[in-house]
Amino acid sequence: MSCLSPLKQKTPLKQKRYRTMKPTYIVLGTNNMEASTRFYDALFEQTDLKQVLSNERMTFWQGEDVLSAFAIAKPFNEEPASNGNGTMIGFSVGSNAEVERLHKKAIALGGTCEGEPHHRGERYSAYVRDLDKNKLCFFG
Repeated sequence: MSCLSPLKQKTPLKQKRYRTMKPTYIVLGTNNMEASTRFYDALFEQTDLKQVLSNERMTFWQGEDVLSAFAIAKPFNEEPASNGNGTMIGFSVGSNAEVERLHKKAIALGGTCEGEPHHRGERYSAYVRDLDKNKLCFFG
């Protein structure tokens, strides 16, 4: 039996019960673990994200919420890491000043600008790409 086989009896929408689903970790691929680790250590140095684990394949950072983590990794399949087209990781950083600081710092660390800090709709945000071209958004 396939795990994609249809259910025999469908539950009407109004009877479904939904559970909260919270993302708990983000992993971005890298082709240069040392350079990427230096980039994120420096980017996160004035935040609550601290490096908690590092080995030859992965490096993890965690903040106050120990159920959430950010990591960089060499791909399991040993193929080169590549960024996803349309993929972006957003960081809520608490203030417009912090958006500006992190945007400027990411660029100084070798990242590239994908959108200067300013208001976009209701949020103040800025966009950068890291050393492996992964897109990051900082919003206040």
